[in-house]
Amino acid sequence: MITIPILGALALGVGTILDKFNLINKKLGIRLYQVASFLALVLVMLPLIYFFWKLDAGAFELKNILIFIGIIISATIANLFIYYSERGAKITSIEPAIIVETFFVILITIFFGLFIKGFSETSSKIIIPTLIALAALIFPYLKKEHLKLNKYFIAAILGSFFFALELVLSKLILDFYSPLTFYFLRCFFIFVISWIIFMPNFKKLDKKSGILILITGAIYVGYRVATYYGYLHYGIILTTLITMLAPIVVYILANRFLKEKLSWKNILSSAIILGCVAYVLLT
Repeated sequence: MITIPILGALALGVGTILDKFNLINKKLGIRLYQVASFLALVLVMLPLIYFFWKLDAGAFELKNILIFIGIIISATIANLFIYYSERGAKITSIEPAIIVETFFVILITIFFGLFIKGFSETSSKIIIPTLIALAALIFPYLKKEHLKLNKYFIAAILGSFFFALELVLSKLILDFYSPLTFYFLRCFFIFVISWIIFMPNFKKLDKKSGILILITGAIYVGYRVATYYGYLHYGIILTTLITMLAPIVVYILANRFLKEKLSWKNILSSAIILGCVAYVLLT
């Protein structure tokens, strides 16, 4: 079932582009979009949770509750930073900062692996292609004009770090949940916290935007559930390697629908990433 993480990577790419479309609507605002997005995620999962519910007793141990709280805080902060950056800048200009999430995931995973036996993969067959793919991912942005440290770029870097931290922390307690149960509870608590803090005016949310946000939510459910499934069955690093396929989808869709230029470096980078993923999966 390695196709599940691959489908997750495709969903992430599509979700990133839809986020950009949603945030073009200046009437929404970051606060309203944050709350509406998590409400959409909860609504999408609500009919499914009956069939995929799993919550073991170990989830209620104090240390695991504290980890879960850390995940909620990190995810809330990460989403605010990423929404802010996506709304204020072109996808291609902040994509270097967004893809740094992959670097942070690998770095934090290796760090945790120093203290937790068996936490991360150690096979060179996986680690070396992952590092090559990561270098290829960064390669298209090795130009000064792509690395402008404005407020949107910095916000995207911070968002990437907190998303990476949240993802790695999730691996510590995923065994006590089904992927859907975990994501549902994560999104439900973030929705409640965001609602209490921001108290947005939903009258600004028109029908068209609401439908698009709901579709975006469904796609992100697919991405996260697939990612958690990958973490449980294939490990963080291999799943992260497969997730590197997402920027390829972003390049293609941003070029097709947002009219953002696709350079030869993007094409070469995509080819190398595809090669690394194919090598690991086929050998």
